[in-house]
Amino acid sequence: MFRSEYADVPAVELPIHDAVLGGAAEFADEPALIDGTDGTTLTYAQVDRFHRSIAAGLAEAGVAKGDVLALHSPNTVAFPLAFYAATRAGAAVTTVHPLATPEEFAKQLRDSAARWIVTVSPFLEAARRAAELAGGVEEIFVCDSAPGHRSLADMLASTAPEPVVDIDPVEDVAALPYSSGTTGVPKGVMLTHSQIATNLAQLEPAVPTGPGDRILAVLPFFHIYGLTALMNAPLRKGAAVVVLPRFDLETFLAAIQNHRITGLYVAPPIVLALAKHPAVAQYDLSSLKYIISAAAPLDANLAAACSQRLGLPPVGQAYGMTELSPGTHVVPVQDMPTAPPGTVGKLIAGTEMRIVSLDDPDKDLGTGETGELLIRGPQVMKGYLGRPDDTAAMIDEDGWLHTGDVGHVDDGGWTFVVDRVKELIKYKGFQVAPAELEALLLTHPGIADAAVVGEYNDDNNEVPHAYVVRQSAAVDLPEPTEGEVMMYVAERVAPYKRVRRVTFIDAVPRAASGKILRRELRGRS
Repeated sequence: MFRSEYADVPAVELPIHDAVLGGAAEFADEPALIDGTDGTTLTYAQVDRFHRSIAAGLAEAGVAKGDVLALHSPNTVAFPLAFYAATRAGAAVTTVHPLATPEEFAKQLRDSAARWIVTVSPFLEAARRAAELAGGVEEIFVCDSAPGHRSLADMLASTAPEPVVDIDPVEDVAALPYSSGTTGVPKGVMLTHSQIATNLAQLEPAVPTGPGDRILAVLPFFHIYGLTALMNAPLRKGAAVVVLPRFDLETFLAAIQNHRITGLYVAPPIVLALAKHPAVAQYDLSSLKYIISAAAPLDANLAAACSQRLGLPPVGQAYGMTELSPGTHVVPVQDMPTAPPGTVGKLIAGTEMRIVSLDDPDKDLGTGETGELLIRGPQVMKGYLGRPDDTAAMIDEDGWLHTGDVGHVDDGGWTFVVDRVKELIKYKGFQVAPAELEALLLTHPGIADAAVVGEYNDDNNEVPHAYVVRQSAAVDLPEPTEGEVMMYVAERVAPYKRVRRVTFIDAVPRAASGKILRRELRGRS
């Protein structure tokens, strides 16, 4: 068993809105939320006052303890207000991808039994259609304004009393995000107030933040990574969160420059852009102190190229999953200059890990041995909503969550994640890690992005199939051919790891978190 080097932290048994905004009076005049495009700024005092007024308005409308409210919005300065207002009114919040189809949205509404929706006017039609398909929705609110709908902006003037709700932080669900669906049917992940709040306290020693720090929120708040790293964590400690509704490279770079961003939390595709895109050189990014990448594997060479170009310590990685609130590992900011390349970090406070054999799950492995990672700690989810069998398959009777990720720990206590159990390609009995081949493909100057999946050939052998995005014509490089790509890999890997098929595509399909959606690639060609 591997244990964190950090001292345990006491469980934070507070409602999430109090755990995060409990220090708002201390930071009263400090900027809390800044719109990265138009500069609209809310101070901590305003965030505290506004979310309480909106909570009163929601309660007056009928939102009560035990309800589920669907928050369907891109990143805006109103998103945190809606989230904390809903939890203060007693509701659990299920976060919805703003670009979900009405049918996808309706499935989540039905599964979560959501009675209320908060959306924004550009996505109102999709929300209306989803509500019609799902049934059971009492009312749709908007953050901005739309005819026929009550708005959160109007609720700021509410004279209704602030709701006083008896919340049990240990048992009551605060957030109900849905797992990405990359390995199965999306499931509602029940995260209690205490699980989310305690995870923030667990992360704090490794990634401290506070007044004067500016964090750029470009990854979506609706994803647990964004909800924790870009919303809850900085607002808990008095930092300013600069909000962008989506990733556009030029807007992203301008926001770093103009708002003097100090910390970036990103996914590998953004690291790739920072390392390779010519536009980066046109902006002053000197305010940055560190970059942390998570949500998908990051190649060590790509991380080094990014940090070298920007003159920063090596890009640090973090690891977790929705079912873990989400964090379990991170490269501590102070250790970024010396952390071994490719590590996802060390166990955060109060977290335990086992590594078990892929061939014999009852066999525990030691330092340097590769197997499946199992996690135990206060951040482990309460379970999957309405799916006790799936919960039991994920969390064993001793409380160990089986991540499905493959990795090992070195002598220094650094964890390395190799790949996912279900994504490993077995070529004639040999295990091939897609992430390893993807990292290699990205070193080719003519390749902008790549994904590798296992597909069966005519001999019924599972072989690596690379889906490759060529660099744009603007880069002025010859376009690689299928044969050149296969030869490039073959010259650099053992024979059993060779790419056997190549398909050129316009873009690699990814979830909002940056994870490759391999299921969308299998069988495409």
